[in-house]
Amino acid sequence: MSCMRRENQSSMSEFLLLGLPIRPEQQGVFFFLFLGMYLTTVLGNLLIILLIRLDSHLHTPMYFFLSQLAFTDICFSSVTVPKMLINMHTQDQSIPYAGCVTQMYFFIFFGCIDNLLLTVMAYDRYVAICHPLHYTTTMREELCIFLLAGSWFLSCASALSHTILLAQLFFCANNTIPHFFCDLAALLKLSCSDTSLNEIFIFIVGGLIIILSFIGVLVSYGCIGATILRFPSIKGIYKALSTCGSHLSVVFLFYGTIMDLYFFPSSSNSNDKDIIASVMYTVVTPMLNPFIYSLRNRDMKGAMGKLLRREILFSK
Repeated sequence: MSCMRRENQSSMSEFLLLGLPIRPEQQGVFFFLFLGMYLTTVLGNLLIILLIRLDSHLHTPMYFFLSQLAFTDICFSSVTVPKMLINMHTQDQSIPYAGCVTQMYFFIFFGCIDNLLLTVMAYDRYVAICHPLHYTTTMREELCIFLLAGSWFLSCASALSHTILLAQLFFCANNTIPHFFCDLAALLKLSCSDTSLNEIFIFIVGGLIIILSFIGVLVSYGCIGATILRFPSIKGIYKALSTCGSHLSVVFLFYGTIMDLYFFPSSSNSNDKDIIASVMYTVVTPMLNPFIYSLRNRDMKGAMGKLLRREILFSK
């Protein structure tokens, strides 16, 4: 396969996104399905942000990080789903080179923030349950802002590094991406250049951010479980489950699909499994978060009840 001329590293003017592995006659059904899921994601997570903003009882570190997770989920889903919907509606699969690289950057950026925020939220629950007397002094406002800023900085550094390394590559005549967004792994397969440095960097960053973050979550909840078992009581177990159960549900759904996708990839002959896994953590997980946190959290349900009562009162 001959490479494009090496005068310009970005000589590939555009890529073609093949999209989801569905038949043409099913495009309309899936378009409205994913449109509904995307609107649910945006409106549901905006509702979480609104409830936390309006209810003073939710102005705590736990809900501060939850509001940041909701905002990140909106952005994370918005990086890929709108473009996918436009492609399905117009049947135009092209995306400019600059647009593809930009999409990849923000996909990695918000994906890393999502990952790190889940770890920070696990640490917050660890301090609240294992060291309740020191919670207010430990999880003070300065530390919360530092943890959030650190998550954004590390995510920006990771995404920017991947983008700079990708910009050094040359691309061959084949510009077809067998995916519904500009996935980094799919882009590397199209390159004529040696991608060993990119692959090593993916492995190292993946190990540091994904694996270490997941270990941090497991250690935090391991300590929480040990604390509960040391002083067993129905009330204590119920309180721990009500505050941690929803977070654990999101953690296992998010990390499960990512690890299955990036650490147990499917064969090069079939990308259907990879695409399904990508849909799970880019579309399904951000959509489920509002339901998981609202339906399994007493404080969120209380804030929702207050908001509804207020609206009914003002409407009379």
